[in-house]
Amino acid sequence: MRTRELREEVFRANLALADAGLVVLTWGNASGIDHDLGLVAIKPSGVSYAALTPENLVVVDLDGNIVEGSLRPSSDLPTHLELYRAWSGIGGVVHTHSIYGTAFAQAASSIPCYGTTHADFCPGGIPCVRALTEDEVDSGYEGNAGKSIIEHYREKNLKPLEYPGALLSHHGPFAWGKNAAKAAENALILESVAKMAFLTRELRPDSKAIPGYIVDKHYLRKHGPNAYYGQN
Repeated sequence: MRTRELREEVFRANLALADAGLVVLTWGNASGIDHDLGLVAIKPSGVSYAALTPENLVVVDLDGNIVEGSLRPSSDLPTHLELYRAWSGIGGVVHTHSIYGTAFAQAASSIPCYGTTHADFCPGGIPCVRALTEDEVDSGYEGNAGKSIIEHYREKNLKPLEYPGALLSHHGPFAWGKNAAKAAENALILESVAKMAFLTRELRPDSKAIPGYIVDKHYLRKHGPNAYYGQN
């Protein structure tokens, strides 16, 4: 059964969030998609990471209908589904309430690119998207959260795999990647650069973003067409 592999992948991604200290109690979730099947596996709502197994993950179609599993899927499922439907290039989505990323989100502030560690991750600040309106909260809250992220990326002409994470104002971080494992890794990087940015501001409140030519050098040497970071 092909969903078995998907369940295993998403199970490992959820455990990676817990192992990295990105989640407290049940505050977070990871999902993954099999684009060929049109199916998404996601953590069940309110289930502790200690009790999580590949078998109790929930598998749904892109309309959110349960295909496999007896538990309710994460309440954030509609956000994940909006991102999957809009961005066919992503294969995993993660949501956390990690401390520093959430602090920036609660301040409705993007995470400035202050240094090369951040520039290795993405070629600019990590965006913070607008807060939802009262009507959006009252009608389809979680789905509208995903739509607000997509709206921001379209308006700013941002590519989701170049900027593989965003903050939802007053809420917290979302991250994504080519698969669930990469989404979890990107969530960890987002939290790490958020912490660095917070400490940078503490040390020097008037800190400026790193010059663009240094950003380009670091991002492109790792992600560009002539990248030379790492091994072939």
